Amino acid sequence: MRPQLRGWAMAAAAAATLLAGPALAQDAPAADAVVNTGDTAWMLTSTALVLMMTIPGLALFYAGMVRKKNILATLMQSFAITAIATIVWMVVGYSLAFGEGGAYVGDLSKLLLRGVAENWDKPFTLGTGDSAVAFTVPETVFLMFQMTFAIITPALVTGAYAERMKFSAMVLFTILWLIVVYAPVCHWVWHPNGWIFGLGALDFAGGTVVHINAGVAGLVCALVLGKRVGLGHDNMAPFNLGLAVIGASMLWVGWFGFNAGSAGAAGGRAGMAMLVTQVAAAAAALAWVFAEWAVKGKPSVLGAISGAVAGLVAITPAAGFVLPVPALIIGVVAGLAGFWGATALKHWCGYDDSLDAFGVHGVCGIVGALLTGIFAYGPLSATTALPEGVSGSTGQLLIQVYAVVAVFVFTAIATWILLKIVDVIVGLRVTEEEEREGLDVSLHGERIG
Repeated sequence: MRPQLRGWAMAAAAAATLLAGPALAQDAPAADAVVNTGDTAWMLTSTALVLMMTIPGLALFYAGMVRKKNILATLMQSFAITAIATIVWMVVGYSLAFGEGGAYVGDLSKLLLRGVAENWDKPFTLGTGDSAVAFTVPETVFLMFQMTFAIITPALVTGAYAERMKFSAMVLFTILWLIVVYAPVCHWVWHPNGWIFGLGALDFAGGTVVHINAGVAGLVCALVLGKRVGLGHDNMAPFNLGLAVIGASMLWVGWFGFNAGSAGAAGGRAGMAMLVTQVAAAAAALAWVFAEWAVKGKPSVLGAISGAVAGLVAITPAAGFVLPVPALIIGVVAGLAGFWGATALKHWCGYDDSLDAFGVHGVCGIVGALLTGIFAYGPLSATTALPEGVSGSTGQLLIQVYAVVAVFVFTAIATWILLKIVDVIVGLRVTEEEEREGLDVSLHGERIG
């Protein structure tokens, strides 16, 4: 087997080596192989935790930060995307992301989940030949876990265009973006055939696939749609920070499924991923709060929950590769970087990233991806094919930079093109009158109360 196992595939390989399930394989599991029930139970639990991150977690987090007249519309975006992404993933997204294909996109061999149902009770292998990785869980569990990632990524993007995009535009954009942007990037990074996978870039749970991808898409959305009506003059303060705190708390808890679940099994690697996730989130929350306290004179609730999310974002690519002390450093850096990205950066550049999708997910995703290249601890990523694992080094950092730049550029260009297409077909933005009235009434004919 080639030594470039990274991210999800490396996690599964390490787990399979450490546990009693199938080890790394060059061929498919034996016909009489059985799933590891402990691993499967953990992955089912993790899947539910990650789904909870979008509904109700992200839905409440974002809804609590918009104005009263847009709360229902914001909740609806996360809820609708959950349904949209589920169907897109089942029909074609999973095949494009995890079908064999080539270096850039999967094939259509798993269209409508063809071939998955027949092996519902057997472990499966991702990839073929020297790059194949055997999993200890059924493919139904793996594809459902990955579906929850495909759900939350476009939902994160909504934070950048909150309070001004048409619902019809959001629906069409989400469908196109999942197919054209998310699925290919997922294939690049996490499928053994993917070209970024082949480079040796480290992304344990979605620093590039989810957070940089969503953050950059959000930035482009904010630039293309323009600023909200009244920004700089009207009161844009969050209507209900209590909802945002509840949502952020659910995100924090759900993130254990996001990161520790990406170990692919119930073992020591999942335990370390959970530990460093907690440490980074706490460190980032405190870093943001103290930075805000020093700059603005008061520590805010919004700053605390935003800081925690910043830390969770930054530790995501590193969770299965770093030890607790580096996780503490990553958290502190992420808290400071997120505070800068959500305050100074967007004001200096003049764009309206409504709920800081780029300021938190884009900026801190980049921070986490780069620091992974510095702090990666070899034994955590060790496999039978690569017994020394991958350790932080200048060479690894350069690989991380390459992967970050590639995803940034591709996502920015592809997202801009898709937005222009959507604008021609249905139009992107509500009218000024509809925006002033609020999206709850103008788009959905309802009020929060």
